[in-house]
Amino acid sequence: MDEVRPTSVPQAHGLVPLFPPGLQAIYGECRRLYPEQANPLQVTAIVKYWLGGPDPLDYISMYRNMGCPAQDIQEHWHYVSFGLSDLYGDNRVHEFTGADGPSGFGFELTFRLKREVGETAPPTWPAELMQGLARYVFQSENTFCSGDHVSWHNPLDNSESRIQHMLLTEDPQMQPVQTPFGTVSFLQIVGVCTEELQAAQQWNGQGILELMRGVQIAGGPWLITDMRRGETIFDIDPHLQERVDQGIETEGSNLSGVSAKCVWDDLSRPPEDEEDSRSICIGSQPRRLSDKDTEQIRETLRKGLEFNSKAALPPITSQRQSHERPQITSSTFRKDSLESESSAAIVPHELVRTRQLESVHLKFNQESGTLLPLCLRGRLLHGRHFTYKSINGDTAITFVSTGVEGAFATEEHPYAAHGPWLQILLTEEFVEQMLGDLQELNNREETKLPKEYSWPEKKLKISVLPDSVFDNPLQ
Repeated sequence: MDEVRPTSVPQAHGLVPLFPPGLQAIYGECRRLYPEQANPLQVTAIVKYWLGGPDPLDYISMYRNMGCPAQDIQEHWHYVSFGLSDLYGDNRVHEFTGADGPSGFGFELTFRLKREVGETAPPTWPAELMQGLARYVFQSENTFCSGDHVSWHNPLDNSESRIQHMLLTEDPQMQPVQTPFGTVSFLQIVGVCTEELQAAQQWNGQGILELMRGVQIAGGPWLITDMRRGETIFDIDPHLQERVDQGIETEGSNLSGVSAKCVWDDLSRPPEDEEDSRSICIGSQPRRLSDKDTEQIRETLRKGLEFNSKAALPPITSQRQSHERPQITSSTFRKDSLESESSAAIVPHELVRTRQLESVHLKFNQESGTLLPLCLRGRLLHGRHFTYKSINGDTAITFVSTGVEGAFATEEHPYAAHGPWLQILLTEEFVEQMLGDLQELNNREETKLPKEYSWPEKKLKISVLPDSVFDNPLQ
């Protein structure tokens, strides 16, 4: 539960030793922008997260920004979070690792909401939205980066608005700050329509954000969210769709993975065979790995990929269970090639060996299933890879093309598992065949569940199932 109250910053000036240095650094950046608003309204978590409360953000400050008439930037409310970074430095929330790296998760969230005529105080619903995103970060341990998208599937303010999803970008005014506990950057939430979200998925988030900056009523240079906007950028300027289509054709998608509801079955393995049960996620109830085995997987995958100038596969990191609604692009899967201090190829630990599988069954919820054409057309046909990372456990499914380095799936053995991580190597010819068979997934409204697709000659089956299958795995 939160409460709204003025910020008690003046007291802090007289009690500098008692005022948390991480908090002070962020307040300093806010005061630079808003010197005349020393005591903004602030939504405060009544019971702090580190005392057992449900809200990870200790505070959300709300400022009145007058915009910039010369640049045609409208007046708006500016929200700033406190809590994703390390405010205290005493390990009560975040592990203190020194001043050289990121502070906590390394960022705070901001949001710019158009001020409606006659509004004298900022609406408080954006604070709960920011708390929801913060809960996802804390529970999954996935951080955000500029260009990420959040599939929310609900009006951000619970109205009838078309603004039902989010993109993330650097805040146009707030500069990164150095605190005694590390650096903090500021990522701004930008509300978008479904069509804009889909374009970001199929092409890239940064490209769509740049198009929105050029459309005043869709955000303008500072990407101010207008919950009353009823038209997409493609409705406003039809030529923008041509730019997106051209980008998809020439560049493909830079979306290399999503947090998802997914599981996979090894159909080639007899049900009674319990050997190496630690390394498989079977059926609708994923088997759990021990902490020791999980850490071995993390270390092996973190160190064991050989990278060169070709597209290379990043390691999969584990995440905690999350029951949050959004499906969020994780920056873990953001790049096609990662620098690594190790040049050694994968040498799996004996307890988590790589296994070749003869036949597999993949299961996705509708949200994840509708991204399969994007995975195939926007990623694999461009020589890249795409990963689904389960939000309900350690399961991961990575599709790879023949040009990806560091994969343990090969053309000879296209289905391979390393612990709960399944890799599927698809040839260009098979990708084209699958795109034809999965064409109906492009239209979410016309897809009736459950749907099943099978390629017997390839010993591959894909099912798109209702969310209830994943939310109630024992049913």
